[in-house]
Amino acid sequence: MSEQALILGTAGHIDHGKTALVKALTSVDTDRLKEEKERGITIDLGFAEFSPASGVHLGVVDVPGHEGFIRNMLAGATGMDVVLLVIASDEGVMPQTREHLAIVRLLGVTRMVVALTKSDLVDEEWLELATEEVRELLSDTPYSDAAIIATSATTGAGLSELTDALVAAARSARDRRSDDLVRLPIDRVFTVRGTGTVVTGTLWSGSLQEGASVRLLPGGDRARVRGIQVHGREVNVAHAGARTAVALVGPAMSREEVNRGQVLVIDDAWSASSMLTVWLTVLPDTGWSVEHGQRVRIHLGTAEVMARTVMLDSDGLAPGAEGWVQFRLERPILARARDRFVIRSYSPVTTIGGGLVAEPNAPKRRKATQELLETLKRVIEGDPMEAVEASAALSMWSGAPEAELPIMTGLPLSVSSAAIPALVEAGAYVVAGRVYHRGTVESGRSLILDAVSGFHAEAPLRPGIPLEELRQRIPNDEESRLADGLLAALESEGKLRLSSGLASLSGFEPELSPGQRTVYESILRIYHDQGLTPPAVEELPGELRKNRDLWPILKLLEARAEIIALDGDFFMATRALQDAESRVISELGGRQGLGPSDFKTVLPVSRKHLIPILAYFDRKGVTNRREDGREVSKG
Repeated sequence: MSEQALILGTAGHIDHGKTALVKALTSVDTDRLKEEKERGITIDLGFAEFSPASGVHLGVVDVPGHEGFIRNMLAGATGMDVVLLVIASDEGVMPQTREHLAIVRLLGVTRMVVALTKSDLVDEEWLELATEEVRELLSDTPYSDAAIIATSATTGAGLSELTDALVAAARSARDRRSDDLVRLPIDRVFTVRGTGTVVTGTLWSGSLQEGASVRLLPGGDRARVRGIQVHGREVNVAHAGARTAVALVGPAMSREEVNRGQVLVIDDAWSASSMLTVWLTVLPDTGWSVEHGQRVRIHLGTAEVMARTVMLDSDGLAPGAEGWVQFRLERPILARARDRFVIRSYSPVTTIGGGLVAEPNAPKRRKATQELLETLKRVIEGDPMEAVEASAALSMWSGAPEAELPIMTGLPLSVSSAAIPALVEAGAYVVAGRVYHRGTVESGRSLILDAVSGFHAEAPLRPGIPLEELRQRIPNDEESRLADGLLAALESEGKLRLSSGLASLSGFEPELSPGQRTVYESILRIYHDQGLTPPAVEELPGELRKNRDLWPILKLLEARAEIIALDGDFFMATRALQDAESRVISELGGRQGLGPSDFKTVLPVSRKHLIPILAYFDRKGVTNRREDGREVSKG
């Protein structure tokens, strides 16, 4: 049986015996701070390890229960796989019991075991009443079937039964993905003499190896993993679900530069964001609503950030309501689609709701269309193909970078990548590592085909629209990724012809009127007759020079390879240049240090015509200009 590495977190009201129970189970006193010892309460997170059965390894996070330390509780609760809800038999359900229960539910913790502590202080009848109260508390929650075990850390009563219940809950919990992107939210930072800065946290996903190059976000400072410990043991690699301590070395890795709330990552695809689009649920029994523009506290991972709310599908959310909201954060945060979060009021500080991240790096949104809301919903609720397709749709003209799909969908890279072939089969494009939704592709194809058709209608003598002009028809495509992909596809499908930097509809041929045909033939005859000494455009006969179709006809002649542009308004017959090229190679091929006079022996033309001819040969590679003159290729 492979070992499960999971996180067991405590929850419950202050002084209900969480820390004493953890010590009874693990022999570890998780109150590590001097103030905690003096006051007899847990202030910050405490940690222990617990291996209650073969194949089950639990990292225990003991969270504080006091109302004033809920923010520390949230920093630990976000990594839980199984929650141990602790309720004292002699006091029963208390305010922080309810708030902790709401928090773990909002954070999507799926497995719960309840410990009724201090059972040695009450009689059987009282214990039955306490059990019934807990069962009523859980009745309308996902934990209605949770095991409720009466225990005493003093006498040891119920500890064996509690251990069995925890093992059963752990074995039914989901496995964390070690083949996913590395993400370790930092909950503690300290300095060890001789080692340097050490950060700790629960490795949410991926496998972290000693020697790895990592980044801390927000901030972006880079570091190298000098060493790794899992519950005090030196290891070369830590896997998802492990309580992990990481020694970091790097120029910005001082204790003052690293803070709780940052996240240790490896992949460059990660980036911090100042806007999140989320599905928000408001708790029904706090009396709080969420209104547009409200200032709230966002707890995600180990980070706490202030934000303003922007309602996307309503004017506000009443207690118990759900809806789409965008958070405008007062400082950046690292998030991933399908991440769970909790919000608390600004003042007085109360837990008021939570939900799921749909867009971790969201564009600024206001009121949303129904189509957009349905797309957002598919990101967080859809199967892999639906989630990837929705992410591509949200990315619109920019496309969804394949490397960022695990962050945009909340799915491991192997899962998100596996969905792409089916999307391509359905009409999506993958261009330069980006996935474009089929709707975007169809819109882009229409833009291009309409532009080419419109160009032909406006300029029937021109052989085609310049590709650069066509690329600019695709919005937000600065590097022309999508445009070039669409052009290539339309050419392969036989819908477009691409040639000489121009695009035309397949089968399109310029149509010359009788008058235009006369001008066409007159110009062509002049260039053929004049050979290597043609006139510049401004030197053409007046009736041609003044004709409004002159330049379209010149460009048509150029596109048909009848003439070649040597300069902006200087053309020459193609066959004349080809003959000149053959003579130069035949008589001067292999010679070096040649000047204009040497070429005039082969091409008896004036300097006015010779210089643009030689410049054309330089561009073509027939000649190579050096400091001591030109060199002619041997052909």
